[in-house]
Amino acid sequence: MAKALKVAGKNLAGKVVADFALAIDAMGGDHAPDSILDGLELAAERHPNARFLLVGDEARIGALLARRPRAAKACSLRHAPEAIPGDMKPTAALRVRGSSMRIAIDAVAQGEASGVVSAGNTGALMALAKIVVKTLPEIDRPALAAIGPSARGDVVMLDLGANLQCDSRNLVEFAIMGDAFARAVLGLTNPTMGLLNVGSEELKGDERVRVAAETLRDSHLGTNFRGFVEGHDIAAGTVDVIVTDGFTGNVALKTGEGALKLMRDLLRQVFTSSMPARMGYLLARPALDRLREWMDPRRYNGAVLIGLNGVVVKSHGGTDAVGFAHAVDVAMDMVTHRFNDRIREGLALLPSPAQRLAATPR
Repeated sequence: MAKALKVAGKNLAGKVVADFALAIDAMGGDHAPDSILDGLELAAERHPNARFLLVGDEARIGALLARRPRAAKACSLRHAPEAIPGDMKPTAALRVRGSSMRIAIDAVAQGEASGVVSAGNTGALMALAKIVVKTLPEIDRPALAAIGPSARGDVVMLDLGANLQCDSRNLVEFAIMGDAFARAVLGLTNPTMGLLNVGSEELKGDERVRVAAETLRDSHLGTNFRGFVEGHDIAAGTVDVIVTDGFTGNVALKTGEGALKLMRDLLRQVFTSSMPARMGYLLARPALDRLREWMDPRRYNGAVLIGLNGVVVKSHGGTDAVGFAHAVDVAMDMVTHRFNDRIREGLALLPSPAQRLAATPR
């Protein structure tokens, strides 16, 4: 069993913020706890100074953790008698106070950990995070954000389903959070952004996107705001941050995932259709291996519920160790680079409604 190692993390201002960098739900996911522990073994190598609070069935995890020396050294184990199954409804999950997911989230709410990573039930994680960790005072609604590939590099997109209906204020807040996310996780100094719309012309779309666009043009983000973008701009990498409501974002996300799967299936059919095609595959294999690595979904594992009083990262339930380690990387980047502080700083720079009214020509 891992020794209880508690080293207070510090932000860039040098203030003690938590005993642990992250709380880890060891029992969430299709292949837990093995894939979780294997992922932590990789993450501990990448983040040698980080300390993790590992929450789960102590009797089951203790022996498994002992076989992973780097993870064992980095983790403190906390017992959780129950686990949230993947098919449990969020309302029911809220009542299971002894679950590994709940105890891990409680650690964030109590300031013991700076963030949480779970591969468990998505609905339960979102519900628990909103109710237990709570939204930042400056944010009306949290948003679900993720990174995806484009022709020009990685792109951030939000909201991906946390809010099916949004007003202009929500979209502006999403833009602030997306800017902070791109800076913290992608390391961009001046990320560009656009509002997803049915056309790039200024008069396109409904009133809420037009008002949001006007607010962003007049804000400190104005120099990096590229106006409206369309669906094809996501894969083209026209901007670094795509902002939209959760309904549209989720549809776009699932459409992109389906297109990638179709491309993989078609390539497989093409290269297995005949003997010359198989020979062509052998010649093209090095390039195809590079393509497979670039499009590997594990590189983009880790959707983030942003706008909360702590970092909350949702790993794909079926991911392996590599994918879970990437989700931990995303969470660590957010903790290390003061993600929530960046959000507060960005929101403080927005003009107030009174200032916007005074600036309106009469």
